[in-house]
Amino acid sequence: MGDIGKADFRNVMGSFAAGVTVVTTVTDAGVPVGLTATAFSSLSFEPPLCLVCIDSRSASHAAILASRKFAVNMLASQQVELSNRFASRSEDKFEGLAHAPGEATGCPILEGVLASMECVVSDVLAGGDHSIFVGELRRVAVHVGSPLVYFRGGYRELADG
Repeated sequence: MGDIGKADFRNVMGSFAAGVTVVTTVTDAGVPVGLTATAFSSLSFEPPLCLVCIDSRSASHAAILASRKFAVNMLASQQVELSNRFASRSEDKFEGLAHAPGEATGCPILEGVLASMECVVSDVLAGGDHSIFVGELRRVAVHVGSPLVYFRGGYRELADG
């Protein structure tokens, strides 16, 4: 078996179309933090669980570990700018951004998202240079719209039919 390099890994994983999310939390001081994530999945119906994989070097990783809660904001097709904003290394990604604290966790829920879920961390698993945060859902909201999809290095739209 040959070694799989970063480019090969990125190319093969990029061939799996993924919905785009912004995962948010708040620090102990009440400062909102967040990042764009496509490594997100449902995990269990009973109890209702999801998982998100986060780079252990990111500020959001440390904040979620400390707060033990997060929100997943599923982006709508017109929210490319939000995806790019939260994928950046900007200091204050929330500056001038419409959002509200979630009712169940206080984690930021972004305005105009396709859906959102608030979770408490039930487990953290090691996964290479990432951690797998397992979240138990505490509150959800679903809205009308189309998802923002990422495929092979770019944003895509779903075809009707």
